[in-house]
Amino acid sequence: MSESDVEPLVRGGYRCLLCDVRVPNSPSLNDHLKGKKHQKLLSVRSCRKSQQEKSLFVSGFRKGTSNLEITDYFQNFGTVANVIMDKDKGLYAIIEMADTKEVEKVLSITQHCMNGQKLRVKHKENKEFKYIPKQKQNPGKKLIDFEELTQALCQAVDVDEQMKQLLQLFELTESETMLRKLIVSLLQEVFLEFFPSCRILPFGSSVNAFGIHGCDMDLFLDLENTKAFQANARSKVETEEVNGIKQDTPSETQSEDSILSDIDLGTSTTAEVLELVATVLQKCVPGVHKVQAVTTARLPVVKFIHKESGLQGDISINNRLAVRNTQFLQLCASLDQRVRPLVYTVRYWAKQKQLAGNPFGGGPLMNNYAVTLLVVFFLQNRIPPVLPTVNHLKELADEDDQCIIDGWDCTFPSNHSKIEPSSNSEGLCELLAEFYKFYSQFDFAGTVISLSEGKVHLVTDFIGSESETNLRLGPINIQDPFELSHNVSGNINERTGQKFKRQLDEAFKYCRSLQYQRKSNKGKIWGIVRLFQPLNSTDCSPAHSPELDYSSVNELNHGGNVFTIPFKLSCLSEQTREKLHGSSDFREIWFNEVCHAVLYVMETVLKCSCTCIEGSNVQTDDIKISNFGENRNDNEDNTALKRKHLVEEISETSSTKKARIETVQYRREVTWHCAVWSRVWVGRRKMRRQLHFRTSKPDANTDVAINSLEVEEKVTEGILQQEECGDKSSPLIMFTLCALLVGGNEDTRAMIRVTPVQHTTLFTEFFHFLESFVPKMTEKCFEKSD
Repeated sequence: MSESDVEPLVRGGYRCLLCDVRVPNSPSLNDHLKGKKHQKLLSVRSCRKSQQEKSLFVSGFRKGTSNLEITDYFQNFGTVANVIMDKDKGLYAIIEMADTKEVEKVLSITQHCMNGQKLRVKHKENKEFKYIPKQKQNPGKKLIDFEELTQALCQAVDVDEQMKQLLQLFELTESETMLRKLIVSLLQEVFLEFFPSCRILPFGSSVNAFGIHGCDMDLFLDLENTKAFQANARSKVETEEVNGIKQDTPSETQSEDSILSDIDLGTSTTAEVLELVATVLQKCVPGVHKVQAVTTARLPVVKFIHKESGLQGDISINNRLAVRNTQFLQLCASLDQRVRPLVYTVRYWAKQKQLAGNPFGGGPLMNNYAVTLLVVFFLQNRIPPVLPTVNHLKELADEDDQCIIDGWDCTFPSNHSKIEPSSNSEGLCELLAEFYKFYSQFDFAGTVISLSEGKVHLVTDFIGSESETNLRLGPINIQDPFELSHNVSGNINERTGQKFKRQLDEAFKYCRSLQYQRKSNKGKIWGIVRLFQPLNSTDCSPAHSPELDYSSVNELNHGGNVFTIPFKLSCLSEQTREKLHGSSDFREIWFNEVCHAVLYVMETVLKCSCTCIEGSNVQTDDIKISNFGENRNDNEDNTALKRKHLVEEISETSSTKKARIETVQYRREVTWHCAVWSRVWVGRRKMRRQLHFRTSKPDANTDVAINSLEVEEKVTEGILQQEECGDKSSPLIMFTLCALLVGGNEDTRAMIRVTPVQHTTLFTEFFHFLESFVPKMTEKCFEKSD
């Protein structure tokens, strides 16, 4: 390695000039220099340098002179290792001799003459070796960048035209579609030689009517007929052996050259079959490289790249349902011409907002199939519907259309003429705005979307041992149209779910503006273009919380200090889940649990004094989740009694409304008057260290890292002991805490408003602590309830 390969950076760290790689420190630099990439480039550079020293630049020969003629001439001076001709005009050639002595021998001749032409011969110019990484080939038409897209769409007349133009810019061209068909035909032809009667079936974006330029090829290798062929052949051989019939010619499966002779497809594992598929791809399919069998993935596949086009492909052998899903999307796209532009628009919006597609960091994202199903479900719920439900399609199907895959009914009619066209006449502009309105008011966490029925079910119908389908529930629940036990958005986490809801809210607000509905006369971006503006760093920040809209919640006024506790099924204990199972009023049951948990956190963990307003008698004595932590001592000392009486006096003089209670057990609103007597929010991390408690996972947003309720209670007690000498005759802060249930047409959540009797800087500090601490500790309460 040359010293000039490494360059120190002004702001610290180093840059490897050979590999064009930056590293932060010396250990990382040493690791890089010993790594495969750097060592390989060193070897390549050394080889190139050696080639340069043995190479000559030759020109002056007649146009059309062949490689062989040049080789014959220069072999008079030694061994010619290689000749590289100028491909474009044939005006020069690079001659590589076997060693440098032969180069010097050639250059010692002052004038070379070949076929009557004087040649100009000199050393090949030495050029500095520079690593240029290979760019991924983008077959066919390239994806348009955002600036070009903006210019193109802003010239449209209206939003409808913008959406149609977006479709034209992104959809697969005829040549791209034909290329994919040719690759499938090539694979089909080769695989039939090794797997008789097999079928290669494309699925996914390439063929579902929603593909974009350069999208990967997803292929299903159907071996069912091959298995039957192999079983019949072996059965025939065994029968002939039993009957004593001698075989002069071995059958196809017995042939030593047959790839099926060493494997039984009926009993082999998926990994074994895929390894065989990878071998066929690598050795027998022309133009295919970088073949890799990925057998440990959730869906095992063989990956490959078509060299000439750069198309990437996956081959799977256990994905028959995905083929049927693709056919369903093809059907949806064919039923109404508005489906495709609407899907393309929403999917591009989701990609730009980092909600779907390739991850940019920040957690798992929704897949394009889930986003497409959201559009289909929305169109099923228009009045009148744009698309029929899956169950309605099943009713229209003939006997020949019956399709059962892995036990799931995947039936829908193959004859599309049986499906009546929609009488819905809404334009694309209106449909897109209504899409964002529909889902901005949607309770994702509390419901399950069913495309089979075209309606939602409560999540409580899918929890508990009695549930018919073992659906994995999460922040967003979209039931597959056919495989009813599969949540197609089950991979996303709470952060992605919240970001998705926030972006829906913002898109809905924008679609109500004139900037969306009308073309700008001043050259500004308008219509769907503004929807596509990429997120900036602030929008991507984990600490960025959604803006709460209290317009529908009169009880919580603007200007209040509010935080929310969202409904998270994953955080609930089995005991609570069983309580919610099958309940139509699960929101009230959950809210009741939240109220008890919040009160427990305030009274027991933070040692605040809390008195419930008359009619909202939620006390710690009545806590249903009885083992949150150690119960407080019933024998309160005199100081505690004084605190309780003082808070009760505040409650009696307060002008706050009484909480409305629907029943004794389930409450939609609960209000407490509270007081905090010490700075229990200050120095918690230091006190935790002093008590030798270690947290399991530090929180990224605040200094509060929650390990358990018991630990946090002991931390509070430690802080109180340090402040024993202070004045405890009056509270530091007196405030009202109001919990309100929100749900139904919105995400199910409890909204907590904290209102001080007197607004001070001290209260602001306390509230900032509460808005992160209380929701996390509430989750701990649910976890401890077992």
